[in-house]
Amino acid sequence: MITTVDYHTGGEPFRIVTGGVGEIPGADVLSRREAAMEKFDDVRRLLCHEPRGHADMYGCFLVPPDDPGARFGALFWHKDGFSTACGHGTIALGAYAVQEGLVEAGPDGETDVVIDVPSGRVTARVRMSGGRVRAVTYVSVPSYVITRGVEAGGVRVDLSYGGAIYASVPAAALGLSVEPQHLTELVGHARRIKAGLAAHPASRHPSDERLSGVYGVIFYDELPDAGGVTHQRNVTVFADGEVDRSPCGSGTAARLALLHDSGLRGALIHSGIVGSVFHARVADVVAEGIVPEIEGMAYRTGRHTFELDPEDPIGAGFTLR
Repeated sequence: MITTVDYHTGGEPFRIVTGGVGEIPGADVLSRREAAMEKFDDVRRLLCHEPRGHADMYGCFLVPPDDPGARFGALFWHKDGFSTACGHGTIALGAYAVQEGLVEAGPDGETDVVIDVPSGRVTARVRMSGGRVRAVTYVSVPSYVITRGVEAGGVRVDLSYGGAIYASVPAAALGLSVEPQHLTELVGHARRIKAGLAAHPASRHPSDERLSGVYGVIFYDELPDAGGVTHQRNVTVFADGEVDRSPCGSGTAARLALLHDSGLRGALIHSGIVGSVFHARVADVVAEGIVPEIEGMAYRTGRHTFELDPEDPIGAGFTLR
């Protein structure tokens, strides 16, 4: 029996495993990710795949932090495996930590929940008002531009890092826009773009091969400024055709790195394909690039206990797209 608390951030699901899973070994969170990929993948499939999940499910295992400087660690997973970063998940974890009493927070003001993830140490800054969580700001690992104008899948893309490597391309370059009626076509383009970048040297992380590979493709529309603030709409297609319903936290960090490099010095309003919104800004400029802050909100959707009948022929489940 495995227990979870489920949230959504901007419409994107996030399933937090709270019990029923043994200790995942490792010296740090990144090495625990490797162990989870090898020894706990059946649990990921059970919780992520149908009939308990779906082809766009997302979640995490909670693990010890790398050192006492963080409250806990998190191993993020999706239908195809384990990711290195997850902004929407970090926002959900901030809300979860305060609402479940893992981190003490006053009824008003801000409380930092520090979390170790495979790509590094991040923060979920939880804003309280009247005893309720009102917003959570994801403080990302340093994010930076990798290269621009790489040809892949019949289009030129820009590559940047926001805890994972993303390829960005305006949807208009494909004769499309970021709207639900174009989603099937965008998913097809994303698969071709990822395949075209698989062997490209820019898809390798400069210092740790475990962080290499293009994780997602971000299609974006440039929208009219909102009150003088830059406004874009995006959809991130990650893993093998999985679609982020939110504006994508780590993807927003990667986009902000590109926009800052192009001269943006103000904030970014980042809308997702279902209409949810993140507000992003550059908190600092460091040697590696920028430190993005991305504000959103997560809402608890349920508490669950999952079982696997040993006689169930479907076992850990399946995905059907």
